[in-house]
Amino acid sequence: MSQIDALAHELRPARGEPDGALVLLHGRGTDQFDLLPLLDELDPDRRLVAVTPRAPLELSPGGFHWYISRDVGYPDHDTFHRTYRLLAGWLDALPPALKVPWSRTVLGGFSMGAVMSYAVGLGNGRPAPAGILALSGFIPTLDDFALDLSGREGYPVAIGHGTHDPVISIDFAREARRRLQAARAHVLYRESRMFHGIDPVFIHVLHNWLADTIPPAETPA
Repeated sequence: MSQIDALAHELRPARGEPDGALVLLHGRGTDQFDLLPLLDELDPDRRLVAVTPRAPLELSPGGFHWYISRDVGYPDHDTFHRTYRLLAGWLDALPPALKVPWSRTVLGGFSMGAVMSYAVGLGNGRPAPAGILALSGFIPTLDDFALDLSGREGYPVAIGHGTHDPVISIDFAREARRRLQAARAHVLYRESRMFHGIDPVFIHVLHNWLADTIPPAETPA
């Protein structure tokens, strides 16, 4: 089995030669099909090849999870680290499989998927993707895990969160913004008057952000 088969996934091909890639990680208790409609909303022209992997843990009360959640902000140590290693290996196999460099790949997700996007995209020792898209998530806190925010000046990160989110407090988004701006990353930030979900108005803004983060590839001379 190749590394790309380590996680079940759905692949949406680009319309032609891809300008880059978009990887979206679903939230708690769903699967790889949950964010498929979002792909065409973010990239309606299908400039990008897009992939939605399925989390490895199938847990009660149902659906798939990236880690066991006991306390918001603080993932379960063992399941987080197992998934982190598995997802990191899967992502490392994507560039040769998709024929798109990691430097032209945006990694993002919703809720638990946003947590893993922060972790695997910006974790210490990890190569950074072209940008991070974090919707209704948080930067995880564990004793033996840290982000590497050095050398992030101008690095593109988009954060969206509901001000009335009862699942993951808006305070987590504000703290992520604070930390990333302190690292001089270029943060697109939007708070919406909604609960735990994705603001459809923000999607239009993200479409433009994505186009700026992965501009058209240069045509060889």
